[in-house]
Order: sequence, then C-alpha cells, then structure tokens
Amino acid sequence: MFPEENNAISICRWLLCGWVQNLRHFALKIIPGIYIYYSQISFILIAFRQCTSGLPSDVTIEIGETTFNLHKFPLISRSGLLTRLIEDNPNEDGPLCVVHLNDIPGGVKAFELIAKFCYGVKLEITSHNVISLRCAAEYLQMTDDYGDENLITQTEIFLNEVFTTWSDTMNALESCEEVLSDAEDLNLISRCIDSLAIKACSGPNAYDTRAMSSVSNSKITKNPMLWNGISTTSAKPLTFCENWWYKDVSFLGLPLYKRVIQAMESGGMKAETIAGSLVGYVTKYIPLMNRQSSFNDASHSKPVSTPSEADQRVLLEEIVGLLPNQKGIVGTRFLIRLLRSAMVLHVSPSCRENLERRVGAQLDSAAVDDILIPNQGFNSVDTLYDIDCFQRILDHFMSMDSCSSALGTPCIVEEGLEDGAQSLTAITSVANLVDAYLADVAADVNLKFSKFQSLAVAVPDYARPHSDGIYRAIDIYLKAHMWLTECEREQICRLMNIQKLSLEASTHAAQNERLPLRVIVQVLFFEQVRLRTSIAGWFFVSENVDGGDTNRKSDGEVVGMRQRVVELERECEKMKFEIRKLVKNKKSWSFFCKRRRHRRF
Repeated sequence: MFPEENNAISICRWLLCGWVQNLRHFALKIIPGIYIYYSQISFILIAFRQCTSGLPSDVTIEIGETTFNLHKFPLISRSGLLTRLIEDNPNEDGPLCVVHLNDIPGGVKAFELIAKFCYGVKLEITSHNVISLRCAAEYLQMTDDYGDENLITQTEIFLNEVFTTWSDTMNALESCEEVLSDAEDLNLISRCIDSLAIKACSGPNAYDTRAMSSVSNSKITKNPMLWNGISTTSAKPLTFCENWWYKDVSFLGLPLYKRVIQAMESGGMKAETIAGSLVGYVTKYIPLMNRQSSFNDASHSKPVSTPSEADQRVLLEEIVGLLPNQKGIVGTRFLIRLLRSAMVLHVSPSCRENLERRVGAQLDSAAVDDILIPNQGFNSVDTLYDIDCFQRILDHFMSMDSCSSALGTPCIVEEGLEDGAQSLTAITSVANLVDAYLADVAADVNLKFSKFQSLAVAVPDYARPHSDGIYRAIDIYLKAHMWLTECEREQICRLMNIQKLSLEASTHAAQNERLPLRVIVQVLFFEQVRLRTSIAGWFFVSENVDGGDTNRKSDGEVVGMRQRVVELERECEKMKFEIRKLVKNKKSWSFFCKRRRHRRF
C-alpha cells in the first residue's frame, strides 16, 4: 500500500474515532457516504468514495447468503458483540475480516437497519419493526456503553409509546412471531399481551384515539339538524360493542392468541365475551366449521391460509380447553359442530369427552338435526349415525340432572320449587329429543335392539307427558326389523306407556299388525277404560246440569250431551267387537303356524 493511501486511511480512522466521540456530523461532512445495492447475495451498504478517502471495506458481515461489505469502526463503536468478534479475528487471510451473524434476530432486514444506524443514518422505528430491532440490538450488545442513546435505549423508548395504543401494540405483538424465542427471553411478548389485556378489558375509549376518531366520524350524521347555526344533536358518549377486539386478535398465531385470551380472562373479561372470540377464531381456521366467520375480513389484507390437519387438531384441542365451563355460555349447536369436527380430526379422547360433557350439560336446548352425528366408521355393519356418541351425551345429561336436583319424580314438584320445575322442563325436552332421535335412526337396519332399548330407557317414564313419540319410533323400528321375534317385539313395546297414548296414536296402534297381539289387546283395553271414564264424566255433568238451580243449562245443551254419551257407548261396543275379532284371528293364525311346523318335522 502506498504511503499516500496509508495517510488517507489514518486520517479516516481519526475522523471516525472523532465521530464516535460526538463528532459524527463533522466526519460525515468530510467523508460523505453513499448506499449501493448490488444483489440479494452481494450487498454493499456503504462504500466511501475511493477517490476522496481511499478507504475500502475492511469487514464483511455474512447472514445466510447475504453479504454486507462494511467498515469496522462504525460497527465497533455501537456493538459490543461485533467489537469482540472483529478483535478476535486475526485477519490471517488478508486485510478483510469476515463475521458470520446467522443467528441474529430479524435476519437480513433487521441488520440492514442496524447497519444504517451505525453509520449515523436516521433510523425509522415503527410498531412493525421495533420488536425485531430490540431483539437484534440485545443480540449485538448495543448498550449505552458503546455510545450514547444506543439502539437498545431508543427501542425501549419507542416501545413505551407503542404500548399507549391498541393498534400499535397489536402490530408489535404480531411481529413477535418472527423472533419468538428472543422476544420471549426479553419479556417483550408478556409486555405486549398485558397491555392488550388491559385495553380490551377497559375498552378502546381511553387508549386508542385513532379508533375513537374513526368511530366518531362514522357516527356523525350527514345532515344534522341546526337551529340558528347551532346543532341540536345531543353529544352522547360513544358506546362500543364488547367484541370490538375480536378481528384483531384473530390474526395472531395460536400460541400468542392463547396467551392473550388467558390474560384477558385473568383481567376480568366476561366469559361470554371470551367465548365469542374463541368461537370466531376456531371457525376461521378450521374449514370443517363451515368458515362462517363473524368478522369482516375484507378490510384486512392478509390472506387466511388453511392450516394442515395436524395443526387443526392441535388448534381445536387448545380452543376446547379455553372454553368457559359455565353452562349456556357457548351455544349447543356450535358445541355439536365442534364435536363433529373433533371426530373427523381424530382429537384426543380427553378432548372428545370434554365436548360430549359440554353438549350433555345443555342437551335440553339441542335440536334433533344437530345431534344426528354421522358415524366416522367405515365398517359395513356400522350404523349411519354415531349412536354410541349420543348415548354418552345422554348419560352425561342424566347424571348432571340427577346431581343438580333432588327431584326424583314429578310428584315432588310443588309450588315455589322453581328449580324443580326447570329441571322437569329440561328433562321433558330431552325426552322429546330422544324420541325424535330414535324415530330418525330406527330405520337403520344395522341398529341393534340393545342400543335402541338403551337409549329409550335412559329417560324415565315421568319425563314423557305422552308416549306418541316413542310409539312412532317403535313402529318405525319394527317396520325396518321384520326379523325380530315375538318376544323381542313385546320387549321393545314395553318401552312405551300405553296409557299415555293419544286417541290418534291408540287408534293407529289398535290397527297396527306389526305390534304383538298382547300389546294390541292392552291398547284396546285401555282405550275402553278411557271411554268408560269419559262416559261416566258425561253422566256426572248431565246430572249436575239437571239438578242445578243456579247453573241450569238450556234443553238443547242437555240433549247434545246425551247424544254424545250414546255415541261413546257405540264406539265402546265397536271396540269390544274388534277385540274379540282380533283375538279370534290371532288364535287361528297361531294354530295354522303350528300345523305347518309339525308338517316340516
């Protein structure tokens, strides 16, 4: 190297050292710098003009496949790590020092900004890059020991400003996903989450003036009423829905979203509000939930990519664990949809049991179309619907109902026992639901008699105000399972209380050839008893009408009552004749069957 070049280098070094000692601006006036971008692989951030200073690059920073050709003194004046790495490099291969920074948080993008900062360029810190810059500054040891107002100090000052608004804090938290481990070590994630939780629990009014102004502008009417130039519209305080933060947090990854929800729950957020966010989040990222999101995603530029099946499984299990335990917080229909998705994704048994228990706790508000859960088995002997799943759900409801109330029979329900009345109403709704469910699945030829019976007997008889529903299910089952024996037919018919059949159902049952003879006789017998009771009641009313002085009816009404009694007597005689005829036909058919069996042998 020529002496002139050595002198130039010495002058430059002196100037750079003076720049470190708060003579930065003076040095830059003498040796101006320019930025040159060559390619993604080779990148020269600053190259001093050779004609003026004769100072070429003397250190190369390599981050992956990207190379930064820089100078030592601006770097060592700001970074403790670079000072140590450059000093430890003996430069045996030549004057150029090579430093590898493959583990720097934020990668190439963050280091490019830091390099500019080291060269005295004004750094633009935003809510999107402050986290990566803070982590990278910590990694490079850019403390105030290596220059006043170093990068760690500047990023900390800016972070305090970021935490004053909801939107900036959300941007900072989203950027944490790029440097997750480093941000966690520096407690940056917890600071962002705590700030968001406080704001969500308090509302946006006191924290985000930009949100306030935007809502204010939307609330202003286009043509306000004026009186002498003065608006007559009263200045009412703006109110916000409790779900104003749903859309923002829905773009977070699952780990960060989970921590945000837990922080909000610890901060006193209502369970209903928490549940609403969870419903929207799982609906957004699991296609099986029909993607009926309540968010208006049109205003957000980020596309929502579909996670893998494994990620969906993990997401669903985590969301189920976050759901509030209170009954009725989450809709029954949504819980059943969640259970269906869980079965398709093959979640853990504990997660599935959790969902079945939640559905069972509020089964009284379910619809029959919702609980018809398709069977996930591929065996030809499997039923179309998952009967075992509904059986477990029903068992959960019955166990919870018996534990929550001491009411064993409806006769215990008296005036003033509101809890007992509600319990009876709930179990009655479930009984109707079970009967409707059995009617829908009864036509399945693969439905075993034992499973049909187990579902029917799970609900006590007092919970059924009438037996029309269970009779309809039994009739459909007998029609689809013609191979049942007479004993099995009688056994399945014991599931209904014949005395609770309506007149229409009794009339149908009396003519139903699929029912056993014994059951038909019982139906006709109880119908006859019912007619006798009705006739006795009519006679009682008629006598009271004839003997009453103050409440005497007209002669026409009395004649009408007596005619009705005669009609009932005729119906009773017809029913007796039908009983005798049916018994005679059944005996003849039984004798014929015995003779055929005898001839076969």
